[in-house]
Amino acid sequence: MTDTNGNGGGAQGGAPALNALVQYLKDFSFENPNAPNSLGPQEQAPNISIQVNVNAKQLAPADFEVTLTLDAKAGEGAGLLFKLDLEYGGVFRLINIPQEQIHPIVMIECPRLLFPFVRQIVADATRDGGFPPLYVDPIDFVALYQQKAAEAAAQPPVANA
Repeated sequence: MTDTNGNGGGAQGGAPALNALVQYLKDFSFENPNAPNSLGPQEQAPNISIQVNVNAKQLAPADFEVTLTLDAKAGEGAGLLFKLDLEYGGVFRLINIPQEQIHPIVMIECPRLLFPFVRQIVADATRDGGFPPLYVDPIDFVALYQQKAAEAAAQPPVANA
């Protein structure tokens, strides 16, 4: 008979493990400033813009808080249909992960695990706001990680004064 931990919390024999300890809605806002006028038929499809960002903070030697921030809006200025701001977080425990792999795992794999929940919250909020659900396309977190690394490498070093 095998003794197992129901939440995957134990790594046996030094095997690498990534455990999601908790996930939570950290901050959320949905604005529908022109309702009910914005809910009628529109002459043209609105311009929808979506910004995504990933942040991480080490909480303990093996624990990291990872937040996925998503800002979305449809329309501009007086024609704004909706604006959505969402910060969704999770605490992850990395066990027996080589040091050089920790940063990519935290910044790629952890947000990849959070994304389906963020996508559902966005779809539900836009639907509940009176619009067709906004289904955010899958995000390539590897490309996002590489883009942020390239931006950081291109920044000039800051001189200490």
